[in-house]
Amino acid sequence: MIIQRVVLNSRPGKNGVPVAENFRLEQSTIADTIQAGQVRVRTLYLSVDPYMRCRMNEDTGSDYLLPWQLSEVADGGGIGVVEESKHDNLAKGDFVTSFNWPWQTVAILDGSLLQKLVPQLVNGRLSYFLGAAGITGLTALLGIKEKGHVAVGANQTMVVSGAGGACGSLAGQMNQNSHIILCGQISQYNKDVPYPPPLPPDIEKIQKERNITRERFLVLNYMDKQEASILQLCQWIQEGKLKVRETVVEGLANIGAAFQSMMNGGNIGKQIVSVSK
Repeated sequence: MIIQRVVLNSRPGKNGVPVAENFRLEQSTIADTIQAGQVRVRTLYLSVDPYMRCRMNEDTGSDYLLPWQLSEVADGGGIGVVEESKHDNLAKGDFVTSFNWPWQTVAILDGSLLQKLVPQLVNGRLSYFLGAAGITGLTALLGIKEKGHVAVGANQTMVVSGAGGACGSLAGQMNQNSHIILCGQISQYNKDVPYPPPLPPDIEKIQKERNITRERFLVLNYMDKQEASILQLCQWIQEGKLKVRETVVEGLANIGAAFQSMMNGGNIGKQIVSVSK
């Protein structure tokens, strides 16, 4: 079967700025038949996210992120529909998602690595499972709950430095808090610096003088709370309590441009690429 896919064409360099040309659209083929336990899926939506900038480097700087390889298909959060199944728990027409979805129009995947989706939980807006009702929403919700030091009735002020982005646009709606929670710093991803990057001396001086705490947060450390948290997010979406913003680009061929735009702040809310209907 002939398909289209997007591969990593070149690396921008640790201190370089990524551009659309770092990715390449090409024609490829997949098997005409699937094996036991596999499913053939048609890609509906793909997510492009700041953390992917690290995967463009030979060394991601993280032990939980693998680098993309040159001339190999890129991958990330994705949603698709099952077109053929040889997996006991998945049937044709099911909607599924994975955090390692290949950037291609059609794929053959291991059914055991896919999560089945219920469109009704997000009022039929499947792409929300890549954002507000997915890992992005989890990051916002659990970051506030687990690290925000929120006290009911307290006079607290919350500042979200990236409040126009996928995660920040949600976190700002969820509660009020005080001290600094470090979770992603897109402005630093084109620089070869450690994470979290060191503070400038004058800022570090203020931090110490005012006894300001600065703590890292990684949502992957809280996946035992995933199911209940996703249901909470979906409930808020259904009730209209959580306002969801997306920036949607049409076509797999434009995913490189979507990534470049996202890295330059061109998105409001989650950056989504619609691959097929």
